[in-house]
Amino acid sequence: MLPAAVELLAAAAPVLSRWGRWYLFGAQAVTAHGAPRLSADVDITLALEPNDVDGFVTDMTAAGFSPRFPDRAFIHATRVIPFVHLATAMPVDVVLAGSGLEDAFLSRARPADIGGTAVPLIDVGDLIVAKVLAGRPKDVTDVGVLWRLHGHRLDEARLREILRQLESALGQSDLVSLFDRLVGQVSPDD
Repeated sequence: MLPAAVELLAAAAPVLSRWGRWYLFGAQAVTAHGAPRLSADVDITLALEPNDVDGFVTDMTAAGFSPRFPDRAFIHATRVIPFVHLATAMPVDVVLAGSGLEDAFLSRARPADIGGTAVPLIDVGDLIVAKVLAGRPKDVTDVGVLWRLHGHRLDEARLREILRQLESALGQSDLVSLFDRLVGQVSPDD
């Protein structure tokens, strides 16, 4: 993981932990799960408790983070609070968790030691689901690499069922087929 990301996480972890359960996802989580990938930002999901966006932003600001878009309407519409870590100039997006899928992801996140900081890390199966859902070319590549590294120990049927549920909820029909195509192209390492 980039030294800037490690420094950012060390600064953010105490604040995030005061405000609720959270986990690291996105490219930095891909790296933490053993598949190095360059990324210029950090993605975090937070179940904000209490639901006090202004208080959380104030606490993050005191810890060395500056809001990139302090517009409350933007935060309300997107459920994302974008910051920049002033010491490293690295952006971090804090996604405010909703119920359902993100609750399940939060329950399966496990602490990982990242540069001496305990960081809740999204479960690798959940990360694969999130990457299939995002569906961008870089996410599709990440799914293949993660499957190669971890597929042998993952519950493929559980991941497929989560994707089926997402298809139903979102009115989509391409998530399971994308997952099947991607895992069919890659053999998990033994």
